[in-house]
Amino acid sequence: MSSLSFSCALVTGGGGGLGKAIAAYLLSKGKKVIIAGRTERTLQETAKEIGATDYFTLDTGVASQILPFIKTVTAKYPDLDCLINNAGVQRPLEVLKDDPSDFLAKADQEIDINIRGPLHLTLGLLEHFKGQPNGATIINVSSILGFVPFSVINPVYNGTKAWLHFWSMTLRTQLARGGYERIKVIEVAPPSVGTDLHRDREDPDDNKKDKNPNALSVEEFMGFFATAFERGDSTIAPGMSQGIVDKWYADFGSMYDTLSGEKKLSK
Repeated sequence: MSSLSFSCALVTGGGGGLGKAIAAYLLSKGKKVIIAGRTERTLQETAKEIGATDYFTLDTGVASQILPFIKTVTAKYPDLDCLINNAGVQRPLEVLKDDPSDFLAKADQEIDINIRGPLHLTLGLLEHFKGQPNGATIINVSSILGFVPFSVINPVYNGTKAWLHFWSMTLRTQLARGGYERIKVIEVAPPSVGTDLHRDREDPDDNKKDKNPNALSVEEFMGFFATAFERGDSTIAPGMSQGIVDKWYADFGSMYDTLSGEKKLSK
């Protein structure tokens, strides 16, 4: 099934960064695109700028908002057949320096947005997706830090992205086992990209190319993304991520396939 076989996509964290860039790309391909995020003014401005089909305010870190949102968005857009779990936060945290209550508050927010949001949205939309005549697509934006957690300052973020990586793998396998191969699961594992993800660091621009030669600009990221997406890759690893992801699957992919009883479903 082509990665572009869907007709209507929901992009969380669509007001800026990678979410905005992916939304604009899908619109250029003739898709309906709904963006969702926490800040209405940002969503309004982005929707107008890129020509988004619609926008909704949604805090994916608040689980109680998700089911009412799903009912609203699927009633208005019954052809919704693509979910892009892009919303995420990254907080620098140090167990020996930070106040424990502050550490826990920030950690809980990361877990809520980076794990519970994608989990609740995916499961909440699954029955709707199972009824789509042309199948559906779920895209999870993880991180290279979910494969090798070398950003020591982000211990919770690294763990949430590792969860999203393994969730993507096992969700793909379970859907295939259950006869729902037409619900495609794609994982995107970016390296450092020049967005505002590092806004809480001492240097919020340390993910920009002039300070990190391995970082990608958003435009460079989208070049990698579009090529791999249109090729039909199940795992998209832009830039320096590719070598790390390839090594991870070379070392562990066949083990996963063997132990899970599946063949060639891991990547």
